[in-house]
Amino acid sequence: MAVKLLMTWDILTGREQEYFEFVVRDFIPGIQRMGMEPNDAWFTMYGNQPQILVATQMPSMSSLKHTLESNAWKELSQRLMEYVENFDYKVVEARGGFQM
Repeated sequence: MAVKLLMTWDILTGREQEYFEFVVRDFIPGIQRMGMEPNDAWFTMYGNQPQILVATQMPSMSSLKHTLESNAWKELSQRLMEYVENFDYKVVEARGGFQM
């Protein structure tokens, strides 16, 4: 069963430019090297919701668990924390369309 990793966060004030450069140069290529397939990326313009929602997909729960326990994920997610706050995630069964 395919699963999605749904991640949310807010960009730290004053770090927006560095954040976007990190995401394009390092974060997206990094998660792709780990086998995560980016599906969605949403930016909240209005309302009291997390500023960013990113969804990635993997073929199984065991493959995602293995990835989230890897040193590569730990290092990449630690680097992400330099630019964001209020990071949260959940895992759901993958289905078509937007999931939150």
